Amino acid sequence: MKIKVGLDIGGSTTKIVGMQDGKIIAREIVRAADPVTSAFGAVGKLINDHSISVNDIEQINITGVGSGYPQAPIFGIKTVVVEEFKATGLGGLYLSGLDHAVVVSMGTGTAYLEATKDSVRHIIGSGVGGGTLVGLGMALTGTADAVKLSDMATSGDILKCDLTIGDITKNGVTGLPMNVTASNFGKAADDLSREDKMAGVFNLVYQAVGTVAVMASRQCNLKDVVFTGQLTDLKECQQYLLPFEDLYGVNMIIPEDAVFATALGSCLAEGQADQ
Repeated sequence: MKIKVGLDIGGSTTKIVGMQDGKIIAREIVRAADPVTSAFGAVGKLINDHSISVNDIEQINITGVGSGYPQAPIFGIKTVVVEEFKATGLGGLYLSGLDHAVVVSMGTGTAYLEATKDSVRHIIGSGVGGGTLVGLGMALTGTADAVKLSDMATSGDILKCDLTIGDITKNGVTGLPMNVTASNFGKAADDLSREDKMAGVFNLVYQAVGTVAVMASRQCNLKDVVFTGQLTDLKECQQYLLPFEDLYGVNMIIPEDAVFATALGSCLAEGQADQ
């Protein structure tokens, strides 16, 4: 059987997945100055690095914010556009092994989807996401490198930044541990180090995403929440999201290869229109 390729084309970053017989055989991330260069570069890299012939690829399915830019078939291969939410939902289900779940796409902002293998429904979206994290990081530290910001956050002390329930009451709040955040940046002072500030930013972003995810799961009467997107690749993701499981009785699932969920889902989906 020939290979099917899925592309998640961003403004300057493209994720690509190759599948054969229903299994992932290759995956790559490519960065370039524009969506067209990124898309063609990703397919070229896949072909070169995995010894694949152009003739081995039967179809390329593309999705993402940059999917409208390629105006012709990529390398002459049949190229089909897939709706992004559909791709993300299908990719999240495939990676988690579930048939029905809330799928959260953490990109520049964050999208919350109810996904089954037959349909994907957009529940709500939020402007809090990777763009928030990097933007605040740039404003507070002068760098927009997410990995460097993550390293700073690891060295920071969240208790110097955030106000906990234990900070404001001795009696506690029914059902909530004393170390739960009462106010993000509620304890911030002039002497915060940049590491402490970044610990606060990471906690703020992931807690905001996790809180809306819990509300989405309740709205759909589902306990399984699958997280996808670039923010799943940072070590703080599990640190700040997994505590929601015990707090609210949900399953916070961060599957392997979650960064590639949308590219994978586009590969699995039927396209909407030929390029």
